[in-house]
Amino acid sequence: MQVFSPLELMAKLVSFPTVSRDSNLPLVDWVEEYLTGHGIACHRHYREDNQQAALFAHVGPEIAGGVVLSGHTDVVPVDGQPWASDPFSVVERDGKYFGRGTCDMKGFDALAIWALVEAHRTGVRRPLQIALSYDEEVGCTGAPPMIQAMQGPLPKASAVIVGEPSMMQAVTGHKGGLGISTHVQGFEVHSSLQHTGVNAVMEAARMIQWVNEVNEEKMGCTPDELAAMFEPPWTLGHIGTIEGGTANNITAKDCHFVMGYRVLPSEDKNDYLKGYLDKVAEVERAMQAVHPEARIETETQFDVPGLQPENDGEAETLVRRITGDNGTHVVSYGTEAGQFQEAGYSAVICGPGSIEQAHQPDEYITKEQFEAGHQFMRDLLDVLKVG
Repeated sequence: MQVFSPLELMAKLVSFPTVSRDSNLPLVDWVEEYLTGHGIACHRHYREDNQQAALFAHVGPEIAGGVVLSGHTDVVPVDGQPWASDPFSVVERDGKYFGRGTCDMKGFDALAIWALVEAHRTGVRRPLQIALSYDEEVGCTGAPPMIQAMQGPLPKASAVIVGEPSMMQAVTGHKGGLGISTHVQGFEVHSSLQHTGVNAVMEAARMIQWVNEVNEEKMGCTPDELAAMFEPPWTLGHIGTIEGGTANNITAKDCHFVMGYRVLPSEDKNDYLKGYLDKVAEVERAMQAVHPEARIETETQFDVPGLQPENDGEAETLVRRITGDNGTHVVSYGTEAGQFQEAGYSAVICGPGSIEQAHQPDEYITKEQFEAGHQFMRDLLDVLKVG
């Protein structure tokens, strides 16, 4: 079977519009066909509805202690974004490769696929694995079942490189993520008789204002050594969207929003969950004092562990050996690295491109960064050949 270059692989991956709301199976089918065509056995794990699948594979000796190259297959939507070219075609302009996912993170996925085929073709003494997940962009919900499914079919690796865009720097820590969908159910009356009803929007505002107050309190605290590495150096609560209400002269019956937290890896997400749910219960009691049918329903939408900096971590040591990067780097967004670490792997983030380009119209990765990623893979293979 033909061996594709990293650029050809990236162009093929980008051509699949794997927006999270749509199936990624055509992409997974193609990658599996390509890898099996080169003699590499693949494994799948399907989401419950069978509309999404993770793909993972192993090359090299059937022993533990290998290296995992981890990426996600889904991308964010392009709806409403002003693109200068087709988002699902890789277009080269001004030393950049444009296309949805070139940066986040089909560029890395292409490099990982190239490295896996090359490792199988030339041989390695230390195993190399690839793990391609689904639903990363909607709360990193696809990685935990994939990681669990990898146990058994693949020998347990000891180091994971998550290729989120980091400008090829070794990122050793990130914040955790917690999302709580909240449905406030009020009681409708004419707005002139508001005191006899329960306005779901206005009751939601009480909880949102509480989040503002907690943010201000955290902002005023002196950060510890680990917190001081992050921007901002505190756990942050956030509500990005809210919907509710029927008309201006009716007290709102329903209000929906997602309470989101970006939690420092040194803190317990459950403390923030409990604090929020305590506030929810307080507001609900006051609502029901007006009308017993009023209530608030909550559900944890996503729960992503933070990535803790490791003491002489194997993954970090490996990446620093290859890149020569000895700096200290952490990020405030979440990735699947914390989930691999939680499952017992040493994990680090290192991938080509800048996170500033992710999710943007005319998303791109520079040719320079893509080539730096390619060189990283060549150097990684040299290390794996030694063992």
